[in-house]
Amino acid sequence: MQNYSDKLFCLLQKVIPQHGLSRLIAKIAEAKTPWLKNTLIRQFIRTYDIDLSIAEREHVEQYLNFNDFFTRKLKADARPVASQSDVVVSPADGVLSQFGAINNDQFIQAKGQSYSTSRLLGDSSLATEFSGGSFATVYLSPSDYHRVHMPQGGKLLETRYIPGKLFSVNQTTANGIPELFARNERLICIFETSHGKMAVILVGAMLVAGIETCWQDHYLPGRHSVADFSLQTKNFERADELGLFKFGSTVVLLFNESLDFNTRLAGDTILMGESLASTRQ
Repeated sequence: MQNYSDKLFCLLQKVIPQHGLSRLIAKIAEAKTPWLKNTLIRQFIRTYDIDLSIAEREHVEQYLNFNDFFTRKLKADARPVASQSDVVVSPADGVLSQFGAINNDQFIQAKGQSYSTSRLLGDSSLATEFSGGSFATVYLSPSDYHRVHMPQGGKLLETRYIPGKLFSVNQTTANGIPELFARNERLICIFETSHGKMAVILVGAMLVAGIETCWQDHYLPGRHSVADFSLQTKNFERADELGLFKFGSTVVLLFNESLDFNTRLAGDTILMGESLASTRQ
């Protein structure tokens, strides 16, 4: 049950200009003035205890602006990838907030709350392909590495960009805003894998200045779009980079098979490349 401060936090998000505030922050985050961007980066490093020794560029001055720093790449050996052939790996650093089965088009957002695959995907016929399958939700905090990678190898079939709100995606908001991930703007990437369909959904959030993929630089807010890649050869191996967030957000994964999450618990901290679940071969 939410306390007063949590309810107030959720209420404020409903009345503030979410997109306007995010656009303002985006302009600041893209500023290249040396003293400004270096000050922002150094303050962020102190606040969130960022370890730049594992980044490809270890010095603040090497970054063009705050977003360049925030979406920094890591050294090749910073995130070892689980080697077992039947393993599905985490697509990002973060917290495994929820996972489990998709039952009758419903799966869990937070304790006592669920939402529908149809609303999340914006397509009821596509949603039926994931009925009886599995889902997992990984929340990225501001301190996390913000590039998103492939949980399994697969071929890109389609993307859907769905405009929406920009509520914060932390646990407080997940507890207090019904169908949060189906209300926020999101980019849905559908893949064909050796185990069937997989959806990797990048969910926008408050202050997120953009979602980018390896095949498209930016998705324009407010413009619903669907792109068919089925006739192209956009193939990705497990742990290949898929895209990035320009601020903290969430990745929702859908699989049309039942996965074994082994000993995982909701609330586990997880790193990109670590074993998330295993397929039932």
